[in-house]
Amino acid sequence: MYHRIKGTRDILPDEIYQWHYVEDKIRNYLERCNYQEIRTPLFEVTELFARGIGTDTDVVSKEMYTFQDKGHTSLTLRPELTAPVLRAYLQNNLNQLSPITKLYYLGPLFRQERPQKGRLRQFNQFGFEIIGSEHPEADAEVIQAVFAIYQELGINDLKVRINSIGSRDSRRYYLDLLHKTLAPHAGEFCATCQQRLERNILRLFDCKLESCQALLDQYAPLILDHLSNADILHFEEVQALLTAAFVPFEIDQKLVRGLDYYTRTTFEITSSLLGSQDAICGGGRYDHLAEDLDGPPTPAVGVASGMERLLMILNEIQAIPQPTVDLIYIAILGDNARQAAFQLVSRLRAQGYAVEMDFMRRSLKAQMREAGKKGADWVIIIGEDEIQKDQLIVKNMTSGEQKNLQLSRATEQLETILR
Repeated sequence: MYHRIKGTRDILPDEIYQWHYVEDKIRNYLERCNYQEIRTPLFEVTELFARGIGTDTDVVSKEMYTFQDKGHTSLTLRPELTAPVLRAYLQNNLNQLSPITKLYYLGPLFRQERPQKGRLRQFNQFGFEIIGSEHPEADAEVIQAVFAIYQELGINDLKVRINSIGSRDSRRYYLDLLHKTLAPHAGEFCATCQQRLERNILRLFDCKLESCQALLDQYAPLILDHLSNADILHFEEVQALLTAAFVPFEIDQKLVRGLDYYTRTTFEITSSLLGSQDAICGGGRYDHLAEDLDGPPTPAVGVASGMERLLMILNEIQAIPQPTVDLIYIAILGDNARQAAFQLVSRLRAQGYAVEMDFMRRSLKAQMREAGKKGADWVIIIGEDEIQKDQLIVKNMTSGEQKNLQLSRATEQLETILR
């Protein structure tokens, strides 16, 4: 027997309604905000992610599923969606349609990391981007919109953490200062952080070890103290707009995010219902990613949220209602009734009804039992005697009431009963 690959999971029929419910809520809210859905390929050339995300990030250096096709081109299953979305934006000249482009997506991603609760090797995200605006109102809308989506889904246990890592010029100065300050203490950090100190120093703030965080608290300068005046003004305006929209937030000066393309605003939303790995979404501004991908200067800001982690929270608080479908079950007695029943099934479905019929040629008692298991609201019984009399029997499974209708006028007469 074959088994699914480690770090993947099957989404079975008894839970897929949860995904549909959440996806519908997301689409509904984002389309109210005038975002349009985009779908990109599951794989891209590897260089897109190496240049876009950064070769020294954990995603690119450790976690990507990369392979060569028959033409010896290096391809990668997408580990994130911002770079593919911006590639599609540039390649398809979407900037010519409007100065501002608002896009959203839902779909699977792939990272070869250690599977754990809410974190898989094939996982799903929803996210959205505002491309074309350098102004803080775009940052604020992205944060406000994802916060509002969670609220509409019924999640109230949320913490919004924001920071600014400055423009590239501000960050370049800060990184030099950070390295000079921490280099004398390099031996006190863990082995991973010692590598990060030389290769990608901002990742030090991501370390989970309390000892490394204590060293940062003791020695590291904070980036908010080294921003340009323009960066400070931008961050202050983001805060003012979030306050105006009643979005509660706190400033986290260690929040730097895990991808190299971020500039200025970074943010995460967390929930204590997820335990120690409490991030439900993250995002920020990436004003230079288009240039890194050989496009024109194009400011942008976006967010991505893990669907599996979101569903964990919604199941914890029991926020997803059970689906309700008005189901009609057609029970068949005798070979001659089967064709008439199948014709009726087709006609009722064409009128918009949910209809099921017996495929096992069982007894009427067994078919009624099956209708009960499926939660049918109505059972229509068609037998050979009924066909000869041009009749069918309709039974209300809640009240037990039965009626005889004319088979040749079934859809017309059923309309008055079923509606």
